[in-house]
Amino acid sequence: MTQQIPSTEPELAAVRNFRDVGGLPTVDGRRVRYGVLFRSGHLAHATEEDAEFLASLGLHTIFDFRNASDQKLEGPDVELPGVRNVNLPLTDPADGAEFWKMVRDGDLDQLRALLADGKGANRMINSYRAIVKQRTAEHSQVLHSLAEDSVPALMHCAAGKDRAGLSIAITLLAVGVEREAIVADYLESNAAHRRYKVHRSSASASAYSPEVMELLSPLFDARAEYLTAAFETIEETWGGVDAYLEQALRITPELRDRLRERLLD
Repeated sequence: MTQQIPSTEPELAAVRNFRDVGGLPTVDGRRVRYGVLFRSGHLAHATEEDAEFLASLGLHTIFDFRNASDQKLEGPDVELPGVRNVNLPLTDPADGAEFWKMVRDGDLDQLRALLADGKGANRMINSYRAIVKQRTAEHSQVLHSLAEDSVPALMHCAAGKDRAGLSIAITLLAVGVEREAIVADYLESNAAHRRYKVHRSSASASAYSPEVMELLSPLFDARAEYLTAAFETIEETWGGVDAYLEQALRITPELRDRLRERLLD
């Protein structure tokens, strides 16, 4: 029996960006069931009270989309009794390692060269496009697992915004959630209490100056243009959501029906 989550969000001390995806409307008038699909940032720093709350959800599976570099930086997820942890990295640890080192360590001139004049946002758009095109096996595994036995499930990455955001979006597309509702849920990651805490190596005030934070903002924002780029990649590469699900993710109509049974009221 899964817990029905109240409309008010829980106050988690050290797990950011947690929410139940329940309540989102589908194009055929149904809604995502509460208590079956959750999303968040990483669970590595969860307090004892946080862990007790997460354990109360009756989770079957936690999907962790972080790579080895993320896990080295933040630590492994807290262990929850009886919950299966599945690590499916959606980015390569080597990809962007130098870039993220510069984000943490770089001075203002380096950050300007790296991120100014739209370069930061373009990097995010290209990342979303690449994940959609290159990580079809991982997304296929997630959807097959959900259809078989893996709910209630929690999906997370580091911030719970990009890799988890894309995986949640693809799951919601598969069960027919309205596109506008998917984008609205994605943009919830911009709420102040949900945002990822920016890691900068220097403790000096200049490391977090207004200009530095402005340069970094494209990396830590949830922007509709990023998710739109992912949707456009699906259209451009496969011709539409149905073909993407069937050809790239091996999701048959029968399996989509099972996903709807698992996730929708």
